[in-house]
This record gives sequence, C-alpha cells and structure tokens, in this order.
Amino acid sequence: MLVLKRFLCDRTASAAIEYGLIGALVSVAILAGLLQLSASLEGQFDYVVTRVSDVMQ
Repeated sequence: MLVLKRFLCDRTASAAIEYGLIGALVSVAILAGLLQLSASLEGQFDYVVTRVSDVMQ
C-alpha cells in the first residue's frame, strides 16, 4: 500500500510524460511536413520527366 501511495504522489514521471508527448507532437508535425514536401517534389519530377520526354521525341 505504501508503494502505491508513493507512486501516486510522485511528480517526476509526469514531466517525463509531458516531454514525451511534446516529442511525439513534434514528430507528427515533421512527418506531415515531409509528406507535403514529397508530394510537391513528386509533381516537380513528373514535370521534368514529361519535358525531357517531349524533347527526346
């Protein structure tokens, strides 16, 4: 019972959890940005491939 009471009163783990949540949020934001960038780059490469194909014909 004493271990459970000490666990419930411990506040040091809550800071670690908050930092973990902030890290997860930043990771999701970076991933979303990279997905948008990859879609944009894909469009640019498709344009270049089309232009090069037109010139080669």
